[in-house]
Amino acid sequence: MPEYLAPGVFIEETSFRQKSIEGVGTSVAALVGPTRCGPLRGTPEALTSFAEFERVYGDASDLTLRGTAELNFTSHAARAFFDNGGKQLFVARVVQGVNSTNADGSGGSAIAASVADAAANVTFKARSPGTQGNYTLEIVWRDGENLLKSEQPKVAAADKFYYLEASGVGEAAKVTGAIAADRFPVDLQAIVRLDGNHLRIDAARAVITSKADPANPAAVGANQITVLDPSKLPANARLARFYARQPTSGGLSNGTAAVLTLKKPADLSAFTKGDHWGNLLVLRGTLDATGEVLTIKADAHLNPGVAADLTLPLAALASVPDAASAVVALRNFDLEVRNGGPEGEVIYVYGNVSTSPDGDRSLARVLPQTPQRKQEALISPLACTLKAGVTGAQVLAALYSLFDGPALSPGVNSLQDPRYLIKLGGGSDGGVPAAIDYAGESDEVKGSTGLAALEAVEDVSIVMVPAAAAHAETHSAVLMEMLKHCRRMRYRVGIVDSREGMSLGEVRSFRNDFDDSRLALYHPWVVISDPTGQRREITVPPAGFLAGVYARTDVDRGVHKAPANEVVLGALRFEQDINQFQQELLNPNGINCLRSFAGRGHRVWGGRTLASDPEWKYLNVRRYFLYLERSIEKSTQWAVFEPNGEALWANIRSTVADFLFNEWKNGRLLGGAPKDAYFVRCDRSTMTQNDLDNGRLVCVVGVAPLRPAEFVIFRIGQKTADA
Repeated sequence: MPEYLAPGVFIEETSFRQKSIEGVGTSVAALVGPTRCGPLRGTPEALTSFAEFERVYGDASDLTLRGTAELNFTSHAARAFFDNGGKQLFVARVVQGVNSTNADGSGGSAIAASVADAAANVTFKARSPGTQGNYTLEIVWRDGENLLKSEQPKVAAADKFYYLEASGVGEAAKVTGAIAADRFPVDLQAIVRLDGNHLRIDAARAVITSKADPANPAAVGANQITVLDPSKLPANARLARFYARQPTSGGLSNGTAAVLTLKKPADLSAFTKGDHWGNLLVLRGTLDATGEVLTIKADAHLNPGVAADLTLPLAALASVPDAASAVVALRNFDLEVRNGGPEGEVIYVYGNVSTSPDGDRSLARVLPQTPQRKQEALISPLACTLKAGVTGAQVLAALYSLFDGPALSPGVNSLQDPRYLIKLGGGSDGGVPAAIDYAGESDEVKGSTGLAALEAVEDVSIVMVPAAAAHAETHSAVLMEMLKHCRRMRYRVGIVDSREGMSLGEVRSFRNDFDDSRLALYHPWVVISDPTGQRREITVPPAGFLAGVYARTDVDRGVHKAPANEVVLGALRFEQDINQFQQELLNPNGINCLRSFAGRGHRVWGGRTLASDPEWKYLNVRRYFLYLERSIEKSTQWAVFEPNGEALWANIRSTVADFLFNEWKNGRLLGGAPKDAYFVRCDRSTMTQNDLDNGRLVCVVGVAPLRPAEFVIFRIGQKTADA
């Protein structure tokens, strides 16, 4: 109670109205089953479109379980859910042995695809196990900082061609030669080769200009400086690898046609004694048989600006210069992740990645094994690890060793440009998940799995496991786990699929395994066009379609409306054509049929549960009561620990009565007046003194639900004209 200890004016806020109840959502669905990729542990994230499903859990291509290809029923169910009006979907991926997996998904029967070079300097690995992880990676080089663009190696030694450029080389760079100290600093451009631990510049192959007198730059003889110590070169010295490649246009006949693409205007006057070609970016010519001499023809079309024939000797290094790694140009590239082969769809792009192992955009930092953001962990398909102490040159060499040879060298007569492709392999979907895999386990450290992972998502009201229907040996056991989950979570219903090709007798026998108002069985399967394009048509379980119909009906009409007599969007037809006489055998057993009607399309023609209790015969009544119970429970939490007396009882009565009056006013309850539709009692008649002594408040609520007009009967008789 407030204390008033000194004179003054006191303002206090109070409420003179009862609390209100807000209706909960009933259209959020959960889907459990195997997928092509995606996380195996942790609380699932809400998906609002099939495109989001594909980004996280892969496409609809077939799965390979136990070495046998089978339809990706989980993906097809997700597509059907959204196509039929679903808005929110939570997906729990399962594989055989999912409860034995680690936080990164390893340890189960499914295996993550990977690839590594021979020294394991660079290792690419799919972020989650599955066959979709057999990606093809394509590197698109960003060579803005290299003078010569890396293209196609023409000869075996082509990967050993280097071009050295340094600006302002200090006097400490001089190792041998008769260059005086006052002739430094110099600009250096040269074709070089490795000589022990040094870079040797061959005579007549260098452009060395003294900058000691900027007004009168003097050429330095190439024979005056023959060796550079890489450790003493300035930081802006760069060693750029380049390749020769076949040009896209013809016109050259002598030797092997080749193109050198320069990323900035080049000064080659030292080779021709001619003018400075400030606009020269591309040289088109021919390589000799050794691949070490490029002959450039003076051709206005091929080499504009070249006034005379030019011969460029290309010195081949003995090996990759590890000792000169400090001056190897760090190369940046975009990494495209393609689904499947080289022509597959690009599903993700990592931009501006560097070969530097320590840079901000290194492979290890752009593709970390454990991303800091959960969204990145969900949609980023790839992880990369670098061996400790690896250098930039080793990273570059490792990447080149992983490139697909035929794509890198399409051939002399090919019009295809070289492609830098890396293929991951070894990914598998594992075996068929068992009932224990669908049930999952609760693990607060590594993350929960299966149905147990959905216990942390309170909004779910519809649960389905369509992929289980493809395996007769485990189907019933998986459905039992789904039923236990629905009863444990209390406010959820499960959709049961019959198995493909079941006869009427088989589906009736299958129905006898269940007796619960939280389950609804549908038969037969649905025939749809194959979204993957591999086949013309496929047959899939109906659960995904029905979950979408539930959601659509709840939004358009309300949860009190039976999700029946609704069109199944996406259905070409049903696996079996059920007629009225056949349904007369199935409907009394609580088996909801999917039927096709002339002029009315393909519809859901049943709305019963699998309960033997006639009070809970109809699915909409069961779901409507779950909606009422959940809404009242969630919106009356404020009453806990309030003084249990007349004031609280009156407030509770008013709160619940106002909520039910709104339901009746909206046509969701049966009765011509509120007193006929519902009642609310919370007083001494509902509670004993023992209840009060033990802190129990008991409120009794009764409602008259609307049951569906399952049988519409018109009685027609004859009358006389004068009656």
